[in-house]
Amino acid sequence: MRRHPLLPLLAAVLVGAAVRAGKIATEVVVPDFVASYLLFIDTYGVFLQSGGGGAFQAVVYNPAGQQDRYYLAVVHAPSKTCVWVANRDAPITDRAAPLRLTARGISAEDPNGTVVWSTPAFASPVAALRLDESGNLALLDGRNRTLWQSFDRPTDVLVSPQRLPVGGFLASAVSDSDYTVGGYRLDVTAADAALTWNGSLYWLLSIDVKSTRDRDGAVASMAVNGTGLYLLAADDTVLIQLPLPDAKLRIVKLGVEGKLVITSYASANATSPSPTDAGFVAPNSGCDLPLSCGALGFCAPNGNASSCTCPPLFASSHDGGCTPADGSKAMTVASCGGAGGDAAPTSYISLGNGVAYYANRFSRPDMVGSNGSSCQALCSGNCSCLGYFYDESSLSCFLVQHQIGSLVNANSRRGDMVGFIKVQSSQSPGSPSGSSSNNSTLIAILLPTIVAFVLVVVVGAVIVVSWRKQERRAGRRASRSRDVQLRRHRSPASDSAHLVYGNDDDGNDIVIPGLPTRFTHEEIEDMTNSFRIKIGAGGFGAVYKGELPDSSAVAVKKIEGVGMQGKREFCTEIAVIGNIRHVNLVRLRGFCVEGQRRLLVYEYMNRGSLDRTLFRPAAGQPLEWKERMEVAIGAARGLAYLHFGCDQRIIHCDVKPENILLADGGQVKIADFGLAKLLTPEQSGLFTTMRGTRGYLAPEWLTNTAITDRTDVYSFGMVLLELVRGRKNRSEHVSDGAGAATGDDSNSSNGTTGSSSRGARSDYFPLMALEGHEAGQYAALADPRLEGKVVAGEVERVVKVGLCCLHEDPQLRPSMAMVAGMLEGTMELWEPRVQSLGFLRLYGRGFAGPADGSGGSGGGIKQAMAGSNGDHTRSGTTTVTTMSGWPSYMSSSQLSGPR
Repeated sequence: MRRHPLLPLLAAVLVGAAVRAGKIATEVVVPDFVASYLLFIDTYGVFLQSGGGGAFQAVVYNPAGQQDRYYLAVVHAPSKTCVWVANRDAPITDRAAPLRLTARGISAEDPNGTVVWSTPAFASPVAALRLDESGNLALLDGRNRTLWQSFDRPTDVLVSPQRLPVGGFLASAVSDSDYTVGGYRLDVTAADAALTWNGSLYWLLSIDVKSTRDRDGAVASMAVNGTGLYLLAADDTVLIQLPLPDAKLRIVKLGVEGKLVITSYASANATSPSPTDAGFVAPNSGCDLPLSCGALGFCAPNGNASSCTCPPLFASSHDGGCTPADGSKAMTVASCGGAGGDAAPTSYISLGNGVAYYANRFSRPDMVGSNGSSCQALCSGNCSCLGYFYDESSLSCFLVQHQIGSLVNANSRRGDMVGFIKVQSSQSPGSPSGSSSNNSTLIAILLPTIVAFVLVVVVGAVIVVSWRKQERRAGRRASRSRDVQLRRHRSPASDSAHLVYGNDDDGNDIVIPGLPTRFTHEEIEDMTNSFRIKIGAGGFGAVYKGELPDSSAVAVKKIEGVGMQGKREFCTEIAVIGNIRHVNLVRLRGFCVEGQRRLLVYEYMNRGSLDRTLFRPAAGQPLEWKERMEVAIGAARGLAYLHFGCDQRIIHCDVKPENILLADGGQVKIADFGLAKLLTPEQSGLFTTMRGTRGYLAPEWLTNTAITDRTDVYSFGMVLLELVRGRKNRSEHVSDGAGAATGDDSNSSNGTTGSSSRGARSDYFPLMALEGHEAGQYAALADPRLEGKVVAGEVERVVKVGLCCLHEDPQLRPSMAMVAGMLEGTMELWEPRVQSLGFLRLYGRGFAGPADGSGGSGGGIKQAMAGSNGDHTRSGTTTVTTMSGWPSYMSSSQLSGPR
């Protein structure tokens, strides 16, 4: 049958009439209402607007003009922000499909009439659907009671004054055009508000630099209003707050890339953010996002932006991340455990040294006290493990499971982490690997050659060993009859490569590999003119000035009263200092060991130790600010080399001004490694015989916590604050006394006694520094003797770095390499985490009490930290007695509380 030519025109007229029938209602619609995108096409799907100007609209939403995704949504019209979606995981697939409001509730249907989403069943019939001025879409009964509301079921946005109860969450969308639930969540827990990616934590409100904690307690809800974002207790008491400028409307949105963005508006109908709103974005750094550079991509901060690269053995992939360049494939959970044993064998590809992973700072290690091999074995035994990261500083192992994100370049994070990714070979294990006959022929050709080569090597090694034994015997016979001069000294690899002292007091041999020049005691007496010029006295004996045959000045440290511990420290100094070379580390020029005599010969630093120059300057002339910065940077570089530049990691364990030496020409060097202990990967992080100086000891000395390089970082933070103020951290008063030019610690208590009776809270300078930081008043913290002749920006930098070094949690402290970079200005400056510095207030209150007999104040605090009754040795240490509940290895330690 032939169609009449007017039928298409008639159909168009009827459709147009139907479309024009869709009018926008204000605030309320009643049951038997039907909406679709087609019915309200003239208003782009909007069918209901709020009162008071219509800032919010209920809409059949069609993001990005797609033809197969339509949502029931609430939109903030002025900013075009979608603030709520009903059917995010079940979109309507046709623009003509109806959205119905009946007495039973709301339902969304697909074109064939199947319900894809609906509200739950209610005890009473629905009387109206209302959209209020705050953007809350609610179903009401005949008594105007709320049966259901969108504020109780948030998607990826909170709008003031909306609340999110504990256990509630926001979930990101897959993309700006697909509102299906993505991988990012903002969860409200009983302790915090947290951002996660597929279960991995990457941000906490409580540790954001802009948040403050008012009090402890269980979180009941998170609320956003005109003054900020809050975590509230059940009685609405504020626990944690993120204060923001006043605003009439605030929108908190979890973006598709994982950022939490808070935007403020001066009014609900404002089209752009308030001029006073600087905006809030978390995390603050783009590199803290899990997929900032795609899977396995390196992210490096670059000002307010970031740059992405691939690790050395990886290449860019089509999805924006990185993939192994050798053709192998990174493991995924889907490829875990192939059926029938046909899965390709796995191996590991290095991500390089100094690599960090975004989630490690928030997660507990899967293994502690292990080595790298154990960490790899743990990952290999876990099919869902995709890679691992091993912290060489804390000996901690972190596994990456289920899904892997971006990496962080070592320039912006700790440089002592190594990472490995598990990969599958691109060749199937069942495929032929070549002709077996060819392999047999190759073996037949190579085997005789290999055997002959091995025989030659073995014979040569026997000859060399025999010759070296003869040379050593001849060298020992000649050593007693010839003069020893530094310019003819033997290298550590020569015949003195191993020294055995014989039996010690316990009958155990002490073997030291690699030694510098060995002097006789007679030669030591000659170079010191029979120990005539005494320049200081350290914890193990006096220090004398001497001169080598080549006329170079030296400082000779005479070890006295050596027991087992002293001998061990003496041996450690020889092994450590004698084999390292760095411009900021004191050089050990030689040693002497004859019977019970033990002496060390150091290079001479003519300006002495920092405590003399800083606390007791000659002629009352204080150390200039420029010199203080040079001291801070030089000492930081020296410690960073000890931690990361040596073949074996070295922890100093007694960082203080007395052990920082100065010389003409701006030379700054770290001295006195008597407390250092070499760490190998097989060793645990715990020490059994250690000493330290009160005032510089980190809190972990008194807990069952591994002592790591971050312990030195804490001590260095105390030194930085003393450089700023020009006095000991505890008291304005500085007593006179002689220091040692090579790390004298005999006066470590002198600077603290005699001033404890002042009893002022300000006596404890770290607390003053914390309060100055909170008030933003850094210049007032500088040494008043400098009369304002400082660089304000540098004072702020040193104070912030110093406070970061004092974080109670060692993992929150920067490495010494990062400290050096921040002091130099080559690395992004960290913000101190105030909540991790609360113990300074406790110490400050303790020091404000009356003086006790030990020259301190706040006896309860001091005794708790010192573990003693306040008696001090002349080296400024306090012996800790074993206490119930304390680990036994602490019983022989020499410890005390803060200065």
